[in-house]
Amino acid sequence: MGTADFLPPLHAPARAEDVLPSPPPTAYTKDMLSPIPPPPSPQKPWQKLALLGLALVGLWLTARLLGLEQQLGQLQPWIESLGAWAPAAFIALYVVATVLAIPGAAITVAASLLFGSLWGVVYVSIGSTLGAALCFLIARYVARASIAKGLENNPAFQRLDRMSAQQGALIVAITRLVPLFPFNLLNYGFGLTRVPFVTYIGWSWLCMLPGTILYVVGADAVSQMLTQSQIPWPLVTIAIVMFLGLAWLTHRVRTTLNNPPPP
Repeated sequence: MGTADFLPPLHAPARAEDVLPSPPPTAYTKDMLSPIPPPPSPQKPWQKLALLGLALVGLWLTARLLGLEQQLGQLQPWIESLGAWAPAAFIALYVVATVLAIPGAAITVAASLLFGSLWGVVYVSIGSTLGAALCFLIARYVARASIAKGLENNPAFQRLDRMSAQQGALIVAITRLVPLFPFNLLNYGFGLTRVPFVTYIGWSWLCMLPGTILYVVGADAVSQMLTQSQIPWPLVTIAIVMFLGLAWLTHRVRTTLNNPPPP
């Protein structure tokens, strides 16, 4: 038997399925296509205000269930025992938390419980500004190489770098007022940009102030509702005004960035 007996024929016989014509493609009708869901509509101001009210009521009910009013009464004497060191200790704690990239919302709220609205805003403002300044200096002069390596593939930082290269002061102001980027990313990220330190720290302090007032005053209002069983309308009014102002500003900035004017 020769080698040719093991080779397949050059032209295999055609199969029936190869000869028969293929069925025509299915014609999709309008009824067979699943509808594309419309994009979610943006929340209206009254909806955001309603959400804020529900959040405050939920916080108040949770605090009542957990008995936080008694715990607040026990915490106050300990804070008073620190005397003049209480504000300094709180500010130092806030700076350390900022450098370690620990979310500062809980510490900010605690300031209102410990010092009240006025001094709580003052101490949080000092602590957050000092912490932001220290993060900036670390990123620019101490650990620039390692931080830059960690952020080089971060799309949010790449966008921040491009925006700050054009209008540094304006971008610092906008990003501090409007939560376009994570707070901790801004603290270290601006240290890698070309924004001057004085510009960064000045605009950061000024534009972080409205959010600080919102958190501290709002928490103080809830605390007074718990401890005094009455609604402090001046504090509630300030918190609502700050919330609506920041919500409106956030909407305007996001709309402008997503729909830039034609050249």
